[in-house]
Amino acid sequence: MAYSTDRRRPARAPREHGDLPATLRRLDGAPYGRYRSLTGRWNVDGADGVDGLAVELVRAQADPYAPPARVAVHVPASVAGFPAELCRTPLRRRALAGFLARRAAALADDDLLVDAGGQEVLDRSSCQVSQAGAVTLRLNVPLPGPGRRIDGRAAEDVLCRRLPRLAERALRYEALDAAAVQRFVGTAEDSCALREALPGLGLVAFVADGAVLPRRSGVDDRPATGPGVVPFRSPDGLRVTVELPHAGAVSGMGVPEGVTLVVGGGFHGKSTLLRALESGVYDHVPGDGRELVAARRETVKVRAEDGRRVERVDLHAFVSHLPTGQDTTDFRTDNASGSTSQAASIVEAVEAGARVLLVDEDTAATNLMIRDARMQALVAKDREPLTPFVDLVGSLHREHGVSTVLVMGGSGDYMEVADRVVMMDGYRPADVTARAKELAAVPTGRHAEADAFPAVVHRSPDPASVDGTVRGRLRVTARGTDALVLGEHTVDVRAVEQITDSRQVVGIGLALGLLVREGHLDGRRTLAAALDLLDGRLADGVGPLLSLRDEDFALPRRFEVAAALNRLRTLSVVDRRRGTA
Repeated sequence: MAYSTDRRRPARAPREHGDLPATLRRLDGAPYGRYRSLTGRWNVDGADGVDGLAVELVRAQADPYAPPARVAVHVPASVAGFPAELCRTPLRRRALAGFLARRAAALADDDLLVDAGGQEVLDRSSCQVSQAGAVTLRLNVPLPGPGRRIDGRAAEDVLCRRLPRLAERALRYEALDAAAVQRFVGTAEDSCALREALPGLGLVAFVADGAVLPRRSGVDDRPATGPGVVPFRSPDGLRVTVELPHAGAVSGMGVPEGVTLVVGGGFHGKSTLLRALESGVYDHVPGDGRELVAARRETVKVRAEDGRRVERVDLHAFVSHLPTGQDTTDFRTDNASGSTSQAASIVEAVEAGARVLLVDEDTAATNLMIRDARMQALVAKDREPLTPFVDLVGSLHREHGVSTVLVMGGSGDYMEVADRVVMMDGYRPADVTARAKELAAVPTGRHAEADAFPAVVHRSPDPASVDGTVRGRLRVTARGTDALVLGEHTVDVRAVEQITDSRQVVGIGLALGLLVREGHLDGRRTLAAALDLLDGRLADGVGPLLSLRDEDFALPRRFEVAAALNRLRTLSVVDRRRGTA
């Protein structure tokens, strides 16, 4: 996929055409490339006599074996007929579009390919609702062409009958279950309201009583079912009640600011709880089980990642010195170890604006997490360059306002620094803070190896090192959720665990292209400042990224954009300025 970045080419309105059925019949048997002559907007009659629909051929296929054509169907507000209250806010429009995309995908046949997403309700390019209530559905359509000749009759059936029929059945209010629409929008609105309420309550996350956290499998994100599934129930000491617009008073476990330790035996639900929190930055569809599991928007999951690239990150909080003499205040490597990769990810997340970190010992570097008393006695500090996270996590909150939720089943030393300890037992949480503090009061002989987390050094990326163009055009491809191909470079994003589907990966690539095209990355501005500008540009939705390419994508968060940029192996930093975390 290639995307023009030529700023001298203003976006042009699609050409208006006349009789699409007659034109397709005339093209029957013509060379396949003649489909390009159909580019533009065509008024079509609805299959059920509905007037006002328009079909737009955004991009034609080069041949029958190329990627499908990009087609949009436009339904004016007067035809869509949605009540004004459903379109009143950007959140409601996003949720309504999510419902419509899922409805269209469920009704579409094999020749109408609609990106509807999964369990999360994201802002997607596939369906957009305007403030006035007009609906645009964008989809991919393989244009029929046996023998590399246009099959006009088959194309007429797809574009002039089946596509308008889909629009009539999926994109008009009177054809939908009104209660289901209201429930979908209300669920997203409650989730957002809950998330926005967290800071005022002194919380970083919330898990509602009755939530279903386990998933069906590692490849099926739908809720687990069956008699063995245990609905969540908050321990009394952590129970909080929140008033929401639609659900009313909802009670559940509030995760307070500071350092929260999640402990328990293996297979008792510790990591399941943490995965629910990392997904809590998104709204979820009704019936997901995690509709009222919310985490602050600035929540980032970090982990170890052997082999990743690190570019001029100040790691001296974690790495005081190296045997090679390399400067750890300005650290770079093309092949980071588990400990240095995790240290870099923590610093990079805070640099990008994270206010909550999630860490699971299963994916963490043990030597970065802890040095117990015996190891301290055996290996003197002057021979050990690493400062463990256990000695920095408290300062990270006290001095920088960054809270941490840790899953830890193998090291009791974290009890000394935890503000709250939650034990999972058979998927049931218990507040065991008092008992943990009693145990932590018994000396182990371990001593702290640091007392303060330093200010983060803010970096300014060189825009020339983020060039994603090939022959002057931005090229973005997703390889599932594992990799982003940006221009001629592949960015490994497997360890960026809050990417939920491949369409977000495409959105990340387009966001990086936008940062460069609009000069937000200019070699002087810090990455954090550039991400602030990106948030401002995308505050109203997908439009700025659609200007690069009309393609299926979902809006990414700033943190995943930053994570991909930091893993780009061509990235270089031309200027750095010290600031506060």
